[in-house]
Amino acid sequence: MLLKKIRVGIIGLGRIGKIHLENLSTKIEGVEVIGVMNPSKEGQLFANRFNVPLITDQANDIIHHPNIDAVIVCSPTNSHSDYVIKAALAGKAIFCEKPLDLSLTKVKETLEVVKTSRVSLMLAFNQRLDPHFHEVKQKVEAGVIGRLYTIHIISRDPEPPPISYIKSSGGLFYDMTIHDFDMARYLVNAEVTEVFAKGYNLIDPKIGKAGDIDTGVVMLTFENKVTVIIENSRKCAYGYDQRLEVFGSDGMLKTENPQKTMNYYLNAQGVHTSRYLNSFIDRYTASYFNEMKLFIESLQNDLPMPITGEDGLKAMLIAEAANLSVEKQRSISLNEL
Repeated sequence: MLLKKIRVGIIGLGRIGKIHLENLSTKIEGVEVIGVMNPSKEGQLFANRFNVPLITDQANDIIHHPNIDAVIVCSPTNSHSDYVIKAALAGKAIFCEKPLDLSLTKVKETLEVVKTSRVSLMLAFNQRLDPHFHEVKQKVEAGVIGRLYTIHIISRDPEPPPISYIKSSGGLFYDMTIHDFDMARYLVNAEVTEVFAKGYNLIDPKIGKAGDIDTGVVMLTFENKVTVIIENSRKCAYGYDQRLEVFGSDGMLKTENPQKTMNYYLNAQGVHTSRYLNSFIDRYTASYFNEMKLFIESLQNDLPMPITGEDGLKAMLIAEAANLSVEKQRSISLNEL
């Protein structure tokens, strides 16, 4: 079967933009990268390796290119909304890294433009498409563990990001936990009604001075009475810690961390294994490929996007409730927002 060719342009060639460019250029069928935009020479030189016809430092060259069907937005967060709006008004399909914006008002305005422009928008909550987590989702839907009771999500980074990033990130719940909020909604397949959160500055006082927390615990209550506990930390001594446990009436599903190697060393002191992976880039290599492949396939087959802007908005509302819960030191009903 001949695939409909999707012609794309990429805005931004940072770490994630480079991953998407390589996947689109070398690993996904039925797609052609027409152009990329990046302000730095380093990013432009990277694009040269894949023989991209148009390399520019002007986003409008991508957005208004007559031969581009879809725009991939991988620029800094504060530019996402503006580029998505311009691409929507230009009639392009859009894939955007999360979040659309750090302002709930701006996100709602952006989604309204996307809706009235009648274009497709996929938001990059890539962890849904991690093979390990996706299998858990499939088994939950198949009823393998019966009625769902509770979920425990652990997300801990090896090292905090630079303070300059912290200052513009929107905070722990908007930047980091938002992936876990989306994962919780994805697994439970229902909406959150109540949020209770605790947040502390335990790791680096500079993070506190920048106005953020580095350690957080959140409890989500869903409309079907499922409860989700989420633990976050900006620093983890033993590597990138991403685990998931789903408990139900007939059993439990559990995802452990992949390791650098599966080798074991046994001696008189015990059994020793390899460290966990170093970063989200290593841990989610497969999911970055899977999300882009699914975006292209959805366009080729005129299917709805699997992860929407509305999913992003709902995760942001949970993050907003978590921030308010820490501030007010009480549980927050989403109706309050």
